[in-house]
Formats: sequence, structure tokens, C-alpha cells
Amino acid sequence: MNFDFTEEQNLLRGTLQSFLRDHYDFEARRDATLSDAGWRRDMWHALARDLGLLAVTLPEQAGGFGGGAVETMIVMEELGSVIFVEPFLETCIMASGVLKRVGGTLANAVMADIAAGDSIIACAWSEGGAGYRLSKVATSARRRTGGGWRLDGRKTVVMAAPWASKLLVTARTSGAPDDHDGISLFLVDKDAAGVSTIDYPTIDGRRASDIVFENVELSPDALLGDDGTSLPLIELVSDEAIAAICAEAVGVLKRMHSDTVSYTQERRQFGQPLASFQALQHRMVDMYLHVEMAISAMYLATLSLSDAASDRARAVSAAKVTIAKACRFVGQNAVQLHGAMGMTDELALGHYFKRATALENEFGGIDFHLARHARLETLQQQSTDPDARLE
Repeated sequence: MNFDFTEEQNLLRGTLQSFLRDHYDFEARRDATLSDAGWRRDMWHALARDLGLLAVTLPEQAGGFGGGAVETMIVMEELGSVIFVEPFLETCIMASGVLKRVGGTLANAVMADIAAGDSIIACAWSEGGAGYRLSKVATSARRRTGGGWRLDGRKTVVMAAPWASKLLVTARTSGAPDDHDGISLFLVDKDAAGVSTIDYPTIDGRRASDIVFENVELSPDALLGDDGTSLPLIELVSDEAIAAICAEAVGVLKRMHSDTVSYTQERRQFGQPLASFQALQHRMVDMYLHVEMAISAMYLATLSLSDAASDRARAVSAAKVTIAKACRFVGQNAVQLHGAMGMTDELALGHYFKRATALENEFGGIDFHLARHARLETLQQQSTDPDARLE
């Protein structure tokens, strides 16, 4: 398998690295997360207008560059290296991933706004008590007399919603809350009548909302795709998002490891650098091994996205488990080797550790993905083993 990047992909990485180095230092990022807004709108516009980054994965007919999974991986790794707080994942990967597959006049218009930096979209897919089961949807959309829809329900921990202009909402148009069929996607203006939010900061410096939809009236074209058939698309885009945060995690992990090595080379104890003690060297080597395993997991998830649905899901879950374990091991050891100052707000490491902790559990933690992988593996064996199907 060829892991070499093309000249264009290397140029993308180098350009983004240079931009972030010049415009996204740790102090500016920390100040932005502590501000009332919680992010830098000027940075979002700069990514759109100076770099064209928001259009990297969009199709050319929507003003994009037609990049794929590898380009997404490169971008997310670099964004992870600076713990980028702006909503690239939610808008440019998840929402764009839905819109470019649905297509049509409305989707193309919204994607053009995304590419220009004029539209931010949050994905309201999670509900209380659902864990990360995408098929567990109680929010309902009912057809109104004369056309259109009426939306009612609640969504929880909707990342980037405080900054969003539109919401991509999953709602049940038929069936029971646990059914796989009957789930639809709607594009909803966040300021529409009947939409209310409770906004709050998250532990890793980002912002999220709990959202209530009460008698929200939607036009007929608010429905994206066919009525009741959206779950496979949601699962695909979700796996793409998991692969993307695996890449982001690699950027976070590399930074925590390099900062720890640098710190132990400078900090002295008993007249010697901490890095000279063999026991600490062993721990940093173990950290390095987890970083390398995370890199392999990133490649596994990214290169499996074009596989059949069950194969893709198994690969992504396997990668997510490896990434989650690496986030926990590298993060905890980095903090311990820095001593008490490792958790202070003044030191960058504390912020990287919080993001690593969030990444460990985002889109499902270790237990969820182990169970998902085991279930898919069992189904795969049953489909290929005649004796298993008779049991």
C-alpha cells in the first residue's frame, strides 16, 4: 500500500502549516475561547478567502476543489496540532458531506455559502438517552396540510450550534424511535420560530447547545433527500467524521509527545535533566509507540471510507478504539511528566489534554466501538458461515 502523498497534498499541508504558524498561536486561541463569542470569525473568513480551505472537500460545481478523504485527513491533522476551535468538522466535513451527496439547487447554494465562509451549519443528530445510536431518534417531523413539515423534539450537545446559522436535523417521519427506517434530514434556520437553544462551553474550549424544536414550521424543500431513508447517509457521514477526528487526534498526540520530550530535556532534578532518567525515557518511548499506532489507525480509518458499509464501519470502529486508548495513555503520561503545571491554563499542554480527553469519547468511546465492532464482526461471520446461519 502506498502511503506517499502527492505534490498537491504536500502543498496543502505546507500552506496550512505556514498559515496556522503565523495566525493561530496558542495565546490567540486561548483568548478566543475565553471571549463571549468563543471563536474567531475573522479566522473563519481568512480560511475561506485567503486559503480556500473551507472548499477543499466540496464538489467543483459548488465552488469547491473536489478533495477527498486524504485531503480531509491532512487538514484535520494540522488543525489538531493547534487544537483549532472553529467548526471545520461540523460544517466542512459533516454538513458538507450530507449536502454534496443530496445535491440539488438548495444544497449547492448552501455549499457555496460554506465555501465563502458565509454559512456555518451544526448537525443536530444526538438526543438524550441515545448514547451514540444514530437510529434512536424521537424528534418528529409531520407533514402539514397543504405541504411542508412541522418539527418537534429535542437535541442535546449539538457542537458548534452557538455559532451556526443553520441546523442539519435528524427527525423521524415514520416508525418507532428505535427503527432504522423512517429517519429524515431537514435543513432548519436556527432563528426560525419555535427553535430555542441553551448554549454552553465544553471542557475542551468549544461551544455546544441543547436545542428544543416546538411546532417549527418548515417548507417542503427543507427535506434533504427522500423521506425516511436518511440513516445510511447519516452513518456514512458519521464514519467520515470519526476518521477526521482520528486525524485530528494524531495532531494533538504528536504535540503532547513533543512538548513532553522538550520539557523533560529542560527541567532538571537532582542536578540532571528529567530526560536522563531511564524510567522516564521508557515512558516517553511508550508514548511514542501509542502515537505511531494512532497514525496507523488514522490511515486505516481514512483509507477504508470507500469500502462497503460493514467493512467501513468495522475499520472505523477499530481505529477509534486505538485512537481513544492513545489519547488516554499519551495525555495522562504527558500531564504526569509535567507535574502539577501540566493542568494549568497557562500551559498549552493542559488544553491539549482536555481536547484529547474529549476526542477519546467523541462519536462514541472505547466501549461503544468495541461493541459495534463485535456486532459487525458477528454479522459478517454469520453471512459467510452456513452453519452459523442455521443456529
